[in-house]
Amino acid sequence: MKAVAFNGSPRKNGNTAGYISVLLKELESKGFETEVVNIAGKAVHGCTGCRKCYDMQNRRCVFNDDVMNSCFEKMYEADVVIIGSPVYFGNLTTETKALIDRGGMVNKTNGSFLKRKVGVAVSSVRRAGGLTVFNTINNFFLINGMIVPGSTYWNVGVAGAEGDFENDAEGLTTMRNLADNISWILRK
Repeated sequence: MKAVAFNGSPRKNGNTAGYISVLLKELESKGFETEVVNIAGKAVHGCTGCRKCYDMQNRRCVFNDDVMNSCFEKMYEADVVIIGSPVYFGNLTTETKALIDRGGMVNKTNGSFLKRKVGVAVSSVRRAGGLTVFNTINNFFLINGMIVPGSTYWNVGVAGAEGDFENDAEGLTTMRNLADNISWILRK
């Protein structure tokens, strides 16, 4: 089983990455192959609605000038797709939004290749907005027919300064319990 995580934080080693790493480490202990893709900090752009993906039918966006087509291929190959984003001005990062908008179009126009894969949202927040990010990512999973497992709390970690995720006992427990539920679902 393979899990790919997309870190939408511009801080490659920030709190979002920390929560993702805890989740992936737990999945690895259960026999999963894991990979992290850092999308933020790279030049990406949103969907233009050109609908060329309808014509091409190759699980790719017509634009080859950023990392997105590589991301879509990794989604196609994975059993579990994890998308993480910190909260920026009450919502997810623009890079994360580009991933879900373009990924959604490519998926829908190419036979819904994400259907019945497990989708997992991870949000890190300093103060507020974590549920907005969590819900926005989950909306992407749900509209694409994916299976969204729960945990013992929403997959929202609370951390301010870099490295503060390590002090968020409840957030870390949520990530570990989430890994248990992901593993259980895929073994059924």
